[in-house]
Amino acid sequence: MRLLIALGGNAMTAPDGAARPIDQERAINAAMEHVADLIVEGFEVVLTHGNGPQVGNLLVKNEIAAAVVPPVPLDWCGAQTQGTIALLIMNALDGALALRKIDVRPVGLVSRTLIDVNDPGFANPSKPIGRYLAKAEAEKLAAHGQIWQDRGEKGWRRVVASPEPQEILEVEAVKALVASGFLVIAAGGGGIPVVRTADGSLKGVEAVLDKDLTAALLARQVDADLLIIATDVPNAVVGWGTPEARSIGRITTADLRALAVEGHFASGSMGPKVEAACRFAEGGGVSVVTSLDQIRNAVASVKSTRFDVGTIVVAS
Repeated sequence: MRLLIALGGNAMTAPDGAARPIDQERAINAAMEHVADLIVEGFEVVLTHGNGPQVGNLLVKNEIAAAVVPPVPLDWCGAQTQGTIALLIMNALDGALALRKIDVRPVGLVSRTLIDVNDPGFANPSKPIGRYLAKAEAEKLAAHGQIWQDRGEKGWRRVVASPEPQEILEVEAVKALVASGFLVIAAGGGGIPVVRTADGSLKGVEAVLDKDLTAALLARQVDADLLIIATDVPNAVVGWGTPEARSIGRITTADLRALAVEGHFASGSMGPKVEAACRFAEGGGVSVVTSLDQIRNAVASVKSTRFDVGTIVVAS
């Protein structure tokens, strides 16, 4: 069984969200213990991951140094964080697998995600990124071509497009490496966003891709049997924060989409995970949304139970 595991930000930061180098290293070491256990049990694993806190750190550096050196574009930030996070994952996995006497080598792949140059998101950038700044500081960055909006009392904040992922361009390399026995880490942070220009060449753009939607696309492109979206809660919940709150277990895409339409999943947290899970399941797979420490239980449940394609498990 081939698993595509999408690691959320909680897998790469401290419990309080701190993203110092030591916090990231500790969190990734802990996360890879769970992944190593799955490999011991004979599963074939492909990894992808978020990069929000890491890109956030780079954006702060951009802001502080804007008057001295030009800010690097978002596609460069994506590439840098893919490399850094892949390094930490490879080191952690090498150690965890060595302790288990398993000879599987991880490899990180700098990965681009193709998007449509005519995606409507480019006409109206609305995805806020980075921290709030005073008007004077925001104007310095706007002078470098960035788009900043006045957000009232909190200050100004940068906004970018968040287009739909169309294709992971390095997918054939991922497949070849998997076929050669490597555990591949790819499409981190949703992939480096690129568009195809009129002359057929590729160009990086200022955009942020949703990592969960890209994970669903990658899972389909690498013929994964199971998409696992690892988050910081063991269950998706209907009626969160109310006396009627209840956990969701096994559910069909139609029923889960109906709950989404009713507004049960926040757009900035569980919403994209639910959408990604539905997309992969609707393409003929099985999706799981659960916490890192419950991944083994969830996978064991799927393996031992007959799940029809189009099923989603959103509980531990």
